[in-house]
Amino acid sequence: MKIKLVRPTLEMKEEALAYRQSHFDAGEHEISGSELLDQTEDYAQWVQSITANTSPETVNPAWVVTDTYFAVDENDKIVGIIDLRHSLNDFLQDFGNVGYSVKPSERRKGYATEMFCQVREIARQAGMKELHMAVHRDNEPSVKTIVNAGGVAYRSFIAEEKWADMYLVRL
Repeated sequence: MKIKLVRPTLEMKEEALAYRQSHFDAGEHEISGSELLDQTEDYAQWVQSITANTSPETVNPAWVVTDTYFAVDENDKIVGIIDLRHSLNDFLQDFGNVGYSVKPSERRKGYATEMFCQVREIARQAGMKELHMAVHRDNEPSVKTIVNAGGVAYRSFIAEEKWADMYLVRL
């Protein structure tokens, strides 16, 4: 399994919309780490928005500097999406620095672990020292991914009527 993280482009529109539809077809209408790809009606506008959010000069004032990447396989098929939030505002305190999703048909193949390894290196290069990651306790694959990356739970809370934990991953 070899993947690379790439920034979304206009040329990826059809593949991106097919990726989004795969989540919808699986009954998932919220795609973690997608910077609202699940809610957009205009892919070009979404690309423009996530591109603006990569810079302190152009980030949406209600958001934080964020890098969003598609994880693509050796055939340039999107297998996942991941975002790295460089800081946390009040809204993001219960979401953390990293959000990600893997295409339903591609789960349990190690993609989440590899995506997280690659985004950790991006965070290091950006000067970040630690990542905070939230996960629902019943999301065992994500809990395993975070713990295997050295994550240590330090706070519990209720999110969407379920118990969740915030983990700290030192870089």
